[in-house]
Amino acid sequence: MLAIQQEQKYKRHRPETTSLYQLVERYYPEFTTSLAEQGKYLPKYVEREFDEFLRCGRLEYGFLRVVCGDCKHEKLVAFSCKRRGFCPSCGARRMAESAALLVDDVLRGYPVRQWVLSLPIPLRLLLARYPSELSKVMQIIHRAISTHIVNKAGCTNKQAKTGAVTLIQRFGSALNLNIHFHMLFLEGAISENPWGGTTFTRIKAPSHQEMLELVHTISHRIARYLEKVGLVQRDMENSYLNLPIDDEDSLLQLQGASVSYRIAMGPQQGQKVFTLQTLPATNEGEFGQLANTSGFSLHAGVFANAAEPEKLERLCRYISRPAISEQRLSMTDHGKVRYELKAPYSDGTTHVFFDPIDFIGKLAALIPPPRLNLTRFFGVFAPNSNLRAQVTASQRGKNSPKLVNKEECDSDKPYHAKSMTWAQRLKRVFNIDITECEKCLKNNVTIIACITQPNIIHKILLYLDKHGSPITGNNTRAPPLKAAEQTTMFDDLTIQRDFDFGA
Repeated sequence: MLAIQQEQKYKRHRPETTSLYQLVERYYPEFTTSLAEQGKYLPKYVEREFDEFLRCGRLEYGFLRVVCGDCKHEKLVAFSCKRRGFCPSCGARRMAESAALLVDDVLRGYPVRQWVLSLPIPLRLLLARYPSELSKVMQIIHRAISTHIVNKAGCTNKQAKTGAVTLIQRFGSALNLNIHFHMLFLEGAISENPWGGTTFTRIKAPSHQEMLELVHTISHRIARYLEKVGLVQRDMENSYLNLPIDDEDSLLQLQGASVSYRIAMGPQQGQKVFTLQTLPATNEGEFGQLANTSGFSLHAGVFANAAEPEKLERLCRYISRPAISEQRLSMTDHGKVRYELKAPYSDGTTHVFFDPIDFIGKLAALIPPPRLNLTRFFGVFAPNSNLRAQVTASQRGKNSPKLVNKEECDSDKPYHAKSMTWAQRLKRVFNIDITECEKCLKNNVTIIACITQPNIIHKILLYLDKHGSPITGNNTRAPPLKAAEQTTMFDDLTIQRDFDFGA
Protein backbone atom coordinates (compact mmCIF):
# COMPACT_ATOMS: atom_id res chain seq x y z
CA MET A 1 0.00 0.00 0.00
CA LEU A 2 1.07 3.55 -0.65
CA ALA A 3 2.02 5.56 2.39
CA ILE A 4 -0.60 8.12 3.39
CA GLN A 5 0.80 11.57 2.71
CA GLN A 6 0.16 14.45 5.07
CA GLU A 7 -2.02 17.02 3.36
CA GLN A 8 -0.03 19.93 1.94
CA LYS A 9 -0.96 23.60 1.87
CA TYR A 10 -1.43 25.35 -1.46
CA LYS A 11 1.41 27.63 -2.46
CA ARG A 12 1.18 29.78 -5.56
CA HIS A 13 3.59 28.88 -8.33
CA ARG A 14 5.94 31.75 -9.18
CA PRO A 15 7.33 31.04 -12.67
CA GLU A 16 9.35 34.26 -12.73
CA THR A 17 11.69 32.76 -10.11
CA THR A 18 12.58 29.66 -12.17
CA SER A 19 15.66 29.31 -14.36
CA LEU A 20 13.62 28.30 -17.40
CA TYR A 21 11.41 31.38 -17.27
CA GLN A 22 14.37 33.71 -16.75
CA LEU A 23 16.21 32.15 -19.70
CA VAL A 24 13.24 32.50 -22.05
CA GLU A 25 12.46 36.04 -20.86
CA ARG A 26 16.04 37.20 -21.36
CA TYR A 27 17.17 35.35 -24.50
CA TYR A 28 14.03 34.75 -26.58
CA PRO A 29 13.99 38.35 -27.98
CA GLU A 30 17.69 38.00 -28.83
CA PHE A 31 16.98 34.65 -30.49
CA THR A 32 14.24 36.07 -32.75
CA THR A 33 16.43 39.06 -33.59
CA SER A 34 19.25 36.74 -34.64
CA LEU A 35 16.87 34.82 -36.90
CA ALA A 36 15.50 38.04 -38.41
CA GLU A 37 19.02 39.17 -39.31
CA GLN A 38 19.30 35.98 -41.38
CA GLY A 39 15.94 36.65 -43.03
CA LYS A 40 14.24 33.78 -41.14
CA TYR A 41 11.22 33.73 -38.87
CA LEU A 42 9.52 31.24 -36.62
CA PRO A 43 6.05 29.88 -37.45
CA LYS A 44 3.18 31.69 -35.77
CA TYR A 45 2.32 28.75 -33.51
CA VAL A 46 5.89 28.66 -32.18
CA GLU A 47 5.87 32.40 -31.45
CA ARG A 48 2.51 32.01 -29.70
CA GLU A 49 3.94 29.22 -27.53
CA PHE A 50 6.76 31.45 -26.25
CA ASP A 51 4.54 34.50 -25.78
CA GLU A 52 1.94 32.63 -23.75
CA PHE A 53 4.59 30.81 -21.72
CA LEU A 54 5.86 34.21 -20.54
CA ARG A 55 2.30 35.00 -19.39
CA CYS A 56 1.67 31.65 -17.69
CA GLY A 57 1.22 31.94 -13.93
CA ARG A 58 1.79 35.72 -13.87
CA LEU A 59 -0.76 37.75 -11.93
CA GLU A 60 -0.02 40.75 -14.14
CA TYR A 61 -1.94 39.14 -17.01
CA GLY A 62 -5.11 38.20 -15.16
CA PHE A 63 -6.29 36.03 -12.31
CA LEU A 64 -9.25 34.61 -10.40
CA ARG A 65 -10.27 35.92 -6.98
CA VAL A 66 -10.81 32.99 -4.62
CA VAL A 67 -12.51 33.76 -1.29
CA CYS A 68 -13.51 31.70 1.74
CA GLY A 69 -17.22 32.05 2.44
CA ASP A 70 -16.72 31.79 6.22
CA CYS A 71 -13.67 33.85 7.21
CA LYS A 72 -13.43 35.88 3.95
CA HIS A 73 -9.76 34.99 3.50
CA GLU A 74 -8.81 35.75 -0.11
CA LYS A 75 -6.16 34.57 -2.55
CA LEU A 76 -5.45 35.13 -6.24
CA VAL A 77 -5.02 32.34 -8.80
CA ALA A 78 -3.15 33.27 -11.99
CA PHE A 79 -4.12 31.97 -15.43
CA SER A 80 -2.19 29.18 -17.17
CA CYS A 81 -1.03 29.06 -20.79
CA LYS A 82 -2.24 25.42 -21.22
CA ARG A 83 0.30 24.86 -24.00
CA ARG A 84 1.81 21.51 -25.01
CA GLY A 85 5.37 22.54 -25.82
CA PHE A 86 7.75 23.03 -22.91
CA CYS A 87 5.79 24.68 -20.06
CA PRO A 88 6.58 22.45 -17.02
CA SER A 89 3.63 23.70 -14.96
CA CYS A 90 0.94 23.11 -17.57
CA GLY A 91 2.65 19.89 -18.65
CA ALA A 92 2.49 18.55 -15.10
CA ARG A 93 -1.23 19.32 -14.84
CA ARG A 94 -1.90 17.66 -18.19
CA MET A 95 0.18 14.67 -17.07
CA ALA A 96 -1.93 14.26 -13.91
CA GLU A 97 -5.23 14.48 -15.76
CA SER A 98 -4.14 12.16 -18.59
CA ALA A 99 -2.90 9.51 -16.17
CA ALA A 100 -6.10 9.67 -14.13
CA LEU A 101 -8.24 9.38 -17.26
CA LEU A 102 -6.33 6.36 -18.58
CA VAL A 103 -6.33 4.50 -15.26
CA ASP A 104 -9.88 5.25 -14.13
CA ASP A 105 -11.78 5.25 -17.42
CA VAL A 106 -9.82 3.20 -19.98
CA LEU A 107 -7.24 0.68 -18.75
CA ARG A 108 -8.56 -0.31 -15.31
CA GLY A 109 -9.18 -4.03 -14.85
CA TYR A 110 -6.70 -5.38 -17.43
CA PRO A 111 -2.98 -6.28 -17.38
CA VAL A 112 -1.01 -3.76 -19.46
CA ARG A 113 2.46 -3.88 -21.02
CA GLN A 114 4.38 -0.85 -22.24
CA TRP A 115 5.89 -1.16 -25.72
CA VAL A 116 8.35 1.59 -26.67
CA LEU A 117 9.44 2.05 -30.28
CA SER A 118 12.32 4.38 -31.12
CA LEU A 119 13.03 5.41 -34.70
CA PRO A 120 16.25 6.04 -36.64
CA ILE A 121 17.43 9.64 -36.48
CA PRO A 122 16.54 10.45 -40.13
CA LEU A 123 12.95 9.24 -39.62
CA ARG A 124 12.58 11.42 -36.52
CA LEU A 125 13.31 14.48 -38.65
CA LEU A 126 11.05 13.20 -41.43
CA LEU A 127 8.03 12.76 -39.14
CA ALA A 128 8.70 16.14 -37.50
CA ARG A 129 8.69 17.70 -40.97
CA TYR A 130 5.61 15.76 -42.11
CA PRO A 131 3.39 15.23 -39.02
CA SER A 132 0.54 14.07 -41.27
CA GLU A 133 2.46 10.82 -41.87
CA LEU A 134 2.46 10.00 -38.16
CA SER A 135 -1.00 8.44 -38.29
CA LYS A 136 -0.10 6.02 -41.08
CA VAL A 137 3.18 5.03 -39.44
CA MET A 138 1.39 4.41 -36.14
CA GLN A 139 -1.22 2.25 -37.89
CA ILE A 140 1.59 0.10 -39.28
CA ILE A 141 3.17 -0.28 -35.84
CA HIS A 142 -0.11 -1.04 -34.09
CA ARG A 143 -1.22 -3.56 -36.70
CA ALA A 144 2.03 -5.53 -36.37
CA ILE A 145 2.01 -5.65 -32.56
CA SER A 146 -1.75 -6.31 -32.21
CA THR A 147 -1.61 -9.15 -34.75
CA HIS A 148 1.23 -10.69 -32.77
CA ILE A 149 -0.77 -10.45 -29.51
CA VAL A 150 -4.00 -11.83 -31.03
CA ASN A 151 -2.21 -14.73 -32.73
CA LYS A 152 -0.35 -15.54 -29.53
CA ALA A 153 -3.74 -15.73 -27.77
CA GLY A 154 -4.75 -18.46 -30.27
CA CYS A 155 -7.14 -16.27 -32.28
CA THR A 156 -7.33 -14.43 -35.57
CA ASN A 157 -8.00 -10.74 -36.11
CA LYS A 158 -11.62 -11.57 -37.01
CA GLN A 159 -12.16 -13.58 -33.81
CA ALA A 160 -10.56 -11.24 -31.26
CA LYS A 161 -8.94 -7.85 -30.86
CA THR A 162 -6.61 -6.15 -28.45
CA GLY A 163 -6.40 -2.51 -27.45
CA ALA A 164 -3.72 0.12 -27.03
CA VAL A 165 -3.23 3.72 -25.95
CA THR A 166 -0.26 5.42 -27.61
CA LEU A 167 1.39 8.62 -26.47
CA ILE A 168 3.70 10.34 -28.92
CA GLN A 169 6.74 11.83 -27.24
CA ARG A 170 8.71 14.42 -29.20
CA PHE A 171 11.61 14.90 -26.80
CA GLY A 172 14.60 12.99 -25.55
CA SER A 173 16.39 13.14 -22.23
CA ALA A 174 18.90 15.65 -23.63
CA LEU A 175 16.21 18.08 -24.91
CA ASN A 176 16.76 16.69 -28.39
CA LEU A 177 13.98 16.22 -30.93
CA ASN A 178 13.24 12.51 -30.62
CA ILE A 179 9.86 11.36 -31.92
CA HIS A 180 9.09 7.95 -30.42
CA PHE A 181 6.04 6.05 -29.26
CA HIS A 182 5.01 4.80 -25.82
CA MET A 183 2.26 2.22 -26.36
CA LEU A 184 0.23 0.69 -23.54
CA PHE A 185 -1.07 -2.62 -24.98
CA LEU A 186 -3.39 -5.02 -23.25
CA GLU A 187 -1.51 -8.18 -22.32
CA GLY A 188 -3.99 -10.33 -24.22
CA ALA A 189 -6.95 -10.34 -26.62
CA ILE A 190 -10.64 -9.59 -26.13
CA SER A 191 -13.33 -11.58 -27.96
CA GLU A 192 -17.07 -10.94 -28.03
CA ASN A 193 -19.29 -13.77 -26.78
CA PRO A 194 -22.33 -14.84 -28.87
CA TRP A 195 -24.51 -14.72 -25.71
CA GLY A 196 -23.28 -11.24 -24.79
CA GLY A 197 -20.31 -9.83 -22.92
CA THR A 198 -16.63 -10.29 -23.65
CA THR A 199 -13.85 -12.75 -22.81
CA PHE A 200 -10.26 -11.71 -22.13
CA THR A 201 -7.47 -14.18 -23.02
CA ARG A 202 -4.16 -13.35 -21.38
CA ILE A 203 -0.82 -14.13 -23.01
CA LYS A 204 2.75 -14.55 -21.80
CA ALA A 205 5.44 -11.88 -22.03
CA PRO A 206 7.18 -11.63 -25.43
CA SER A 207 10.46 -13.45 -25.88
CA HIS A 208 13.60 -11.89 -27.31
CA GLN A 209 13.16 -13.78 -30.58
CA GLU A 210 9.59 -12.53 -30.90
CA MET A 211 10.79 -8.97 -30.31
CA LEU A 212 13.41 -9.32 -33.04
CA GLU A 213 10.83 -10.59 -35.52
CA LEU A 214 8.45 -7.77 -34.62
CA VAL A 215 10.95 -4.93 -34.97
CA HIS A 216 12.16 -6.43 -38.28
CA THR A 217 8.57 -6.53 -39.60
CA ILE A 218 7.81 -2.99 -38.43
CA SER A 219 10.99 -1.50 -39.92
CA HIS A 220 10.40 -3.12 -43.32
CA ARG A 221 6.75 -2.07 -43.47
CA ILE A 222 7.53 1.54 -42.54
CA ALA A 223 10.35 1.71 -45.09
CA ARG A 224 8.11 0.24 -47.79
CA TYR A 225 5.34 2.73 -47.05
CA LEU A 226 7.65 5.77 -47.01
CA GLU A 227 9.20 4.64 -50.28
CA LYS A 228 5.71 4.26 -51.77
CA VAL A 229 4.70 7.85 -50.89
CA GLY A 230 8.02 9.20 -52.16
CA LEU A 231 9.58 10.31 -48.88
CA VAL A 232 12.33 7.69 -49.07
CA GLN A 233 14.31 6.84 -52.20
CA ARG A 234 16.49 3.79 -52.66
CA ASP A 235 19.36 3.10 -55.02
CA MET A 236 21.44 -0.04 -55.50
CA GLU A 237 23.28 0.32 -52.18
CA ASN A 238 21.60 2.83 -49.90
CA SER A 239 18.30 4.44 -48.92
CA TYR A 240 18.01 8.15 -48.29
CA LEU A 241 15.34 10.69 -47.41
CA ASN A 242 13.72 12.70 -50.16
CA LEU A 243 13.40 15.76 -47.93
CA PRO A 244 13.23 19.13 -49.72
CA ILE A 245 15.44 21.78 -48.14
CA ASP A 246 13.91 25.23 -47.83
CA ASP A 247 16.46 27.88 -46.92
CA GLU A 248 13.72 30.09 -45.45
CA ASP A 249 12.35 27.39 -43.17
CA SER A 250 14.10 28.22 -39.90
CA LEU A 251 12.18 25.55 -37.99
CA LEU A 252 13.56 22.80 -40.21
CA GLN A 253 17.08 24.05 -39.47
CA LEU A 254 16.37 24.00 -35.73
CA GLN A 255 14.77 20.56 -35.89
CA GLY A 256 17.65 19.14 -37.93
CA ALA A 257 20.19 20.38 -35.40
CA SER A 258 18.14 19.15 -32.46
CA VAL A 259 17.57 15.65 -33.80
CA SER A 260 21.29 15.20 -34.52
CA TYR A 261 22.59 16.66 -31.21
CA ARG A 262 24.20 19.64 -32.95
CA ILE A 263 24.39 23.38 -32.29
CA ALA A 264 21.88 25.37 -34.35
CA MET A 265 22.80 28.98 -33.51
CA GLY A 266 25.95 30.97 -32.92
CA PRO A 267 29.58 30.81 -34.08
CA GLN A 268 29.80 27.06 -33.37
CA GLN A 269 26.82 26.23 -35.56
CA GLY A 270 26.91 22.66 -36.89
CA GLN A 271 29.22 21.31 -34.19
CA LYS A 272 28.23 18.62 -31.73
CA VAL A 273 26.62 19.72 -28.46
CA PHE A 274 29.11 19.77 -25.60
CA THR A 275 28.56 16.90 -23.14
CA LEU A 276 29.92 15.69 -19.82
CA GLN A 277 30.78 11.99 -19.64
CA THR A 278 31.70 9.50 -16.94
CA LEU A 279 32.47 5.80 -17.15
CA PRO A 280 30.08 4.01 -19.55
CA ALA A 281 27.30 2.00 -17.94
CA THR A 282 27.27 -1.76 -18.30
CA ASN A 283 24.79 -3.31 -20.74
CA GLU A 284 24.56 -6.70 -19.10
CA GLY A 285 21.06 -8.10 -18.73
CA GLU A 286 19.37 -5.58 -21.05
CA PHE A 287 18.62 -7.84 -24.00
CA GLY A 288 15.70 -9.87 -22.65
CA GLN A 289 12.90 -7.68 -24.02
CA LEU A 290 14.86 -5.23 -26.15
CA ALA A 291 15.39 -5.63 -29.88
CA ASN A 292 17.29 -3.42 -32.35
CA THR A 293 17.59 -3.39 -36.12
CA SER A 294 18.52 -0.70 -38.66
CA GLY A 295 18.15 2.08 -36.09
CA PHE A 296 14.74 0.85 -34.86
CA SER A 297 14.54 -0.11 -31.18
CA LEU A 298 11.63 -1.96 -29.57
CA HIS A 299 11.38 -2.44 -25.82
CA ALA A 300 8.65 -4.22 -23.83
CA GLY A 301 10.06 -4.73 -20.35
CA VAL A 302 7.59 -2.74 -18.21
CA PHE A 303 4.38 -4.46 -17.11
CA ALA A 304 1.51 -3.56 -14.76
CA ASN A 305 -0.92 -6.22 -13.58
CA ALA A 306 -4.66 -5.67 -13.31
CA ALA A 307 -4.37 -5.50 -9.51
CA GLU A 308 -1.69 -2.76 -9.62
CA PRO A 309 -3.53 0.53 -10.37
CA GLU A 310 -0.88 2.57 -8.52
CA LYS A 311 1.89 1.16 -10.70
CA LEU A 312 -0.20 1.73 -13.82
CA GLU A 313 -0.83 5.35 -12.87
CA ARG A 314 2.89 5.93 -12.27
CA LEU A 315 3.57 4.46 -15.71
CA CYS A 316 0.92 6.68 -17.31
CA ARG A 317 2.41 9.75 -15.65
CA TYR A 318 5.85 8.80 -16.88
CA ILE A 319 4.81 8.48 -20.53
CA SER A 320 2.76 11.71 -20.43
CA ARG A 321 5.35 13.80 -18.56
CA PRO A 322 6.35 17.29 -19.79
CA ALA A 323 9.34 17.77 -22.06
CA ILE A 324 11.60 19.60 -19.62
CA SER A 325 12.36 19.17 -15.94
CA GLU A 326 13.19 22.37 -14.08
CA GLN A 327 14.97 20.36 -11.38
CA ARG A 328 17.57 19.19 -13.90
CA LEU A 329 18.11 22.63 -15.44
CA SER A 330 20.78 25.03 -14.16
CA MET A 331 23.33 27.64 -15.22
CA THR A 332 27.10 27.32 -15.05
CA ASP A 333 29.47 30.00 -13.82
CA HIS A 334 30.45 30.64 -17.45
CA GLY A 335 26.90 31.45 -18.57
CA LYS A 336 26.12 28.09 -20.17
CA VAL A 337 22.87 26.19 -19.76
CA ARG A 338 23.47 22.82 -18.10
CA TYR A 339 20.87 20.07 -18.36
CA GLU A 340 21.23 16.79 -16.53
CA LEU A 341 20.09 13.61 -18.26
CA LYS A 342 17.39 11.53 -16.62
CA ALA A 343 19.72 8.52 -16.82
CA PRO A 344 23.30 8.27 -18.17
CA TYR A 345 23.67 7.25 -21.81
CA SER A 346 25.46 4.04 -22.71
CA ASP A 347 28.62 6.05 -23.47
CA GLY A 348 28.56 7.59 -19.97
CA THR A 349 27.07 10.98 -20.90
CA THR A 350 25.41 12.58 -17.87
CA HIS A 351 24.99 16.28 -18.83
CA VAL A 352 24.61 18.40 -21.94
CA PHE A 353 25.56 22.08 -22.22
CA PHE A 354 24.02 24.75 -24.43
CA ASP A 355 24.66 28.35 -25.26
CA PRO A 356 21.54 30.27 -24.05
CA ILE A 357 20.58 31.29 -27.60
CA ASP A 358 20.93 27.72 -28.84
CA PHE A 359 18.92 26.52 -25.85
CA ILE A 360 15.96 28.64 -27.03
CA GLY A 361 16.31 26.96 -30.42
CA LYS A 362 16.12 23.55 -28.76
CA LEU A 363 12.86 24.55 -27.08
CA ALA A 364 11.42 25.80 -30.39
CA ALA A 365 12.17 22.47 -32.07
CA LEU A 366 10.16 20.56 -29.44
CA ILE A 367 6.88 22.46 -29.93
CA PRO A 368 4.27 20.26 -31.65
CA PRO A 369 2.30 21.76 -34.54
CA PRO A 370 -1.36 22.63 -33.93
CA ARG A 371 -4.10 20.02 -34.41
CA LEU A 372 -1.65 17.16 -33.89
CA ASN A 373 -3.15 14.74 -31.38
CA LEU A 374 -0.37 13.31 -29.21
CA THR A 375 -2.60 10.66 -27.58
CA ARG A 376 -4.09 7.96 -29.81
CA PHE A 377 -6.48 5.08 -29.06
CA PHE A 378 -6.38 1.85 -31.08
CA GLY A 379 -8.21 -1.46 -31.25
CA VAL A 380 -10.99 -1.95 -28.69
CA PHE A 381 -10.19 1.51 -27.26
CA ALA A 382 -10.66 3.30 -30.61
CA PRO A 383 -13.60 5.75 -30.68
CA ASN A 384 -15.36 3.76 -33.43
CA SER A 385 -14.88 0.35 -31.81
CA ASN A 386 -18.06 -1.65 -31.09
CA LEU A 387 -16.42 -3.05 -27.94
CA ARG A 388 -15.20 0.17 -26.38
CA ALA A 389 -18.31 0.74 -24.26
CA GLN A 390 -18.05 -2.83 -22.91
CA VAL A 391 -14.36 -2.87 -21.99
CA THR A 392 -13.88 0.64 -20.54
CA ALA A 393 -15.08 1.81 -17.14
CA SER A 394 -16.44 5.06 -18.57
CA GLN A 395 -18.58 3.11 -21.09
CA ARG A 396 -17.93 5.71 -23.76
CA GLY A 397 -18.15 4.93 -27.46
CA LYS A 398 -20.54 3.07 -29.73
CA ASN A 399 -23.43 1.23 -28.06
CA SER A 400 -22.84 3.26 -24.88
CA PRO A 401 -25.62 2.71 -22.28
CA LYS A 402 -27.90 5.62 -21.52
CA LEU A 403 -28.04 7.42 -18.21
CA VAL A 404 -30.77 5.96 -16.02
CA ASN A 405 -30.88 8.74 -13.43
CA LYS A 406 -33.20 11.41 -14.87
CA GLU A 407 -32.04 13.91 -12.24
CA GLU A 408 -28.53 13.90 -13.74
CA CYS A 409 -29.61 14.26 -17.34
CA ASP A 410 -32.96 15.00 -18.94
CA SER A 411 -31.82 13.93 -22.41
CA ASP A 412 -30.92 10.55 -23.84
CA LYS A 413 -27.29 11.40 -24.49
CA PRO A 414 -24.68 8.68 -23.72
CA TYR A 415 -22.64 8.94 -20.56
CA HIS A 416 -19.40 10.89 -20.87
CA ALA A 417 -16.86 11.20 -18.08
CA LYS A 418 -16.03 14.75 -17.07
CA SER A 419 -12.46 16.05 -17.11
CA MET A 420 -10.80 16.67 -13.77
CA THR A 421 -10.96 20.17 -12.34
CA TRP A 422 -7.83 22.05 -11.32
CA ALA A 423 -8.66 21.40 -7.66
CA GLN A 424 -9.05 17.67 -8.29
CA ARG A 425 -5.67 17.51 -10.04
CA LEU A 426 -3.93 19.18 -7.11
CA LYS A 427 -5.64 16.83 -4.68
CA ARG A 428 -4.74 13.70 -6.64
CA VAL A 429 -1.12 14.52 -7.40
CA PHE A 430 0.12 16.69 -4.52
CA ASN A 431 -2.52 15.94 -1.85
CA ILE A 432 -3.39 19.64 -1.73
CA ASP A 433 -7.01 20.63 -1.20
CA ILE A 434 -7.43 24.05 -2.80
CA THR A 435 -11.08 24.17 -1.67
CA GLU A 436 -10.00 24.26 1.99
CA CYS A 437 -9.31 27.66 3.53
CA GLU A 438 -5.82 28.01 5.03
CA LYS A 439 -7.12 30.06 7.98
CA CYS A 440 -10.40 28.51 9.15
CA LEU A 441 -9.76 25.07 7.54
CA LYS A 442 -13.30 24.89 6.19
CA ASN A 443 -14.23 23.70 2.71
CA ASN A 444 -16.13 26.79 1.64
CA VAL A 445 -13.73 28.36 -0.88
CA THR A 446 -15.33 29.73 -4.05
CA ILE A 447 -14.27 31.68 -7.13
CA ILE A 448 -16.03 35.06 -7.05
CA ALA A 449 -14.48 37.03 -9.91
CA CYS A 450 -12.37 36.80 -13.06
CA ILE A 451 -10.06 39.82 -13.38
CA THR A 452 -8.80 40.46 -16.92
CA GLN A 453 -8.82 44.26 -17.40
CA PRO A 454 -5.24 45.66 -17.26
CA ASN A 455 -6.11 48.82 -15.31
CA ILE A 456 -7.95 46.86 -12.59
CA ILE A 457 -5.15 44.28 -12.41
CA HIS A 458 -2.66 47.10 -11.99
CA LYS A 459 -4.61 48.69 -9.14
CA ILE A 460 -5.04 45.45 -7.20
CA LEU A 461 -1.41 44.36 -7.48
CA LEU A 462 -0.08 47.83 -6.70
CA TYR A 463 -2.20 47.96 -3.57
CA LEU A 464 -1.13 44.47 -2.43
CA ASP A 465 2.54 45.24 -3.07
CA LYS A 466 2.30 48.51 -1.20
CA HIS A 467 0.84 46.82 1.88
CA GLY A 468 3.26 43.86 1.83
CA SER A 469 0.64 41.24 1.07
CA PRO A 470 1.88 37.62 0.98
CA ILE A 471 -0.40 37.06 -2.02
CA THR A 472 2.09 38.81 -4.30
CA GLY A 473 5.19 38.61 -2.15
CA ASN A 474 6.20 42.14 -3.22
CA ASN A 475 7.74 40.82 -6.42
CA THR A 476 4.99 41.24 -9.01
CA ARG A 477 4.56 44.27 -11.19
CA ALA A 478 1.63 44.99 -13.47
CA PRO A 479 2.20 45.79 -17.15
CA PRO A 480 2.82 49.49 -17.95
CA LEU A 481 -0.36 51.52 -18.40
CA LYS A 482 -1.16 54.88 -19.89
CA ALA A 483 -0.66 57.86 -17.62
CA ALA A 484 -4.41 58.47 -17.32
CA GLU A 485 -4.96 54.93 -16.06
CA GLN A 486 -2.26 54.97 -13.41
CA THR A 487 -3.92 55.42 -10.04
CA THR A 488 -3.26 54.09 -6.59
CA MET A 489 -6.76 54.48 -5.20
CA PHE A 490 -7.76 50.92 -4.37
CA ASP A 491 -10.72 52.10 -2.21
CA ASP A 492 -12.51 53.48 -5.27
CA LEU A 493 -12.17 50.19 -7.12
CA THR A 494 -15.30 48.28 -8.06
CA ILE A 495 -14.48 44.67 -8.94
CA GLN A 496 -16.39 43.42 -11.95
CA ARG A 497 -17.88 39.94 -11.54
CA ASP A 498 -18.91 39.23 -15.07
CA PHE A 499 -17.82 35.56 -14.82
CA ASP A 500 -19.35 33.47 -12.05
CA PHE A 501 -17.47 30.16 -11.93
CA GLY A 502 -19.30 28.78 -8.90
CA ALA A 503 -17.70 26.56 -6.29
